[in-house]
Amino acid sequence: MELTEEKGVHQFSLLEGLSQLEKFVGNTPLYPLNRVFQKPGVKIYAKLEWQQFGSSVKTRAAYNIVKDAIFTGKLDRAKTLLDASSGNTGIAYASICSALGISVTLCIPANASIERIRNLKSLGAEVVLTSELESTDGAQNKAKEMYEANPEKYYYADQYGNDNNWKAHYETTGPEIVNQLEQENITHFVAGLGTSGTLRGVGEFLKEYDSEVHLVALQPDSALHAIEGWKDMETAMVPKIFDAKQPDYTLEVSTEQSFAMLKEIAEKEGLLIGPSGAANLAGAINLAKGIDQGVIVTVFPDSADKYSEVYEQLFK
Repeated sequence: MELTEEKGVHQFSLLEGLSQLEKFVGNTPLYPLNRVFQKPGVKIYAKLEWQQFGSSVKTRAAYNIVKDAIFTGKLDRAKTLLDASSGNTGIAYASICSALGISVTLCIPANASIERIRNLKSLGAEVVLTSELESTDGAQNKAKEMYEANPEKYYYADQYGNDNNWKAHYETTGPEIVNQLEQENITHFVAGLGTSGTLRGVGEFLKEYDSEVHLVALQPDSALHAIEGWKDMETAMVPKIFDAKQPDYTLEVSTEQSFAMLKEIAEKEGLLIGPSGAANLAGAINLAKGIDQGVIVTVFPDSADKYSEVYEQLFK
């Protein structure tokens, strides 16, 4: 086991660190939603994605991006990982890179939740706040500007254009879903669009596994929405990794539907989840109401831990 000494601190080599972390990435439970929706012949499941290192679905993509950058020599302890994030990918980067001894700088919209910003700073990340009016588009522009001004200092991870984002879900999330369903056959996969990595990766795996599986993309019903991490693809900067031809169809979900679902799933399923997960479930239920037979799978990207302001408003 190789040890190096940097800045007076004994650290494992990067490859050793990656190997240790990999055991704690993915392998999240597939949860059956039995009370929030009931219809004979139709089942809904959700992956509880906060139950892994980094506490969100973004751990998969962040780990895969960091791993590839280290293996290809683009990132080491002499460089700083730089990216834009609405929060969850940033926390995943910061968690992973803190464990590896790599510095992180993240551009985050100023209206990100207090908990997200606090968690990033607690993990040692440098946080650059960008205009809340420009959402993650403004954060991406700022990150690109910083990289272009100092390319020797940074490794620009670019989660919105990095194929290692969606490949993480192709290699892990998709196979996990199939294995966890055991004797049941998935008929629909439902996911909201942010970077689009989850839908792209899981979707490609599932279509190879069974071409009859339906891929359902979810979008907010308005550009002025409060579902953190989601994009309205008609008005926002479209991620390079997004494949517009991939979804079989697209459904819209409102902020109001998402927040109402937060309360309902807490009361009926005992789960405290984030708004994007509630929006995913709302979309899955809207789909389920229109079919007679099916096994629908979605993801709950994170828990309620980062959304105290939302929960205080809902549960006054």
